[in-house]
Amino acid sequence: MTEENKKMEIVFAPGCFDNFEGTQEELDEMIANIQRMAESGEMFEKAVPLSEEDLEEMDDTELLKLADALGILEGEEPTDKKLH
Repeated sequence: MTEENKKMEIVFAPGCFDNFEGTQEELDEMIANIQRMAESGEMFEKAVPLSEEDLEEMDDTELLKLADALGILEGEEPTDKKLH
């Protein structure tokens, strides 16, 4: 299987939905939609890169969430993860 044909795998970190406010049914539907969008390529077609201006407009809480999602919090080595 080539890189182009490789199926996208979505892995959710333990506890990533701890603060989700909704029913189990709503959570299951959201997860299914995320997986569907990744498999169809829709996730990448609709992705919008963040500019420096976008980052400057973020408050500390948003920046911490972003840094955590990218694995670049203090004391951690940066990864090649990208948010889409």
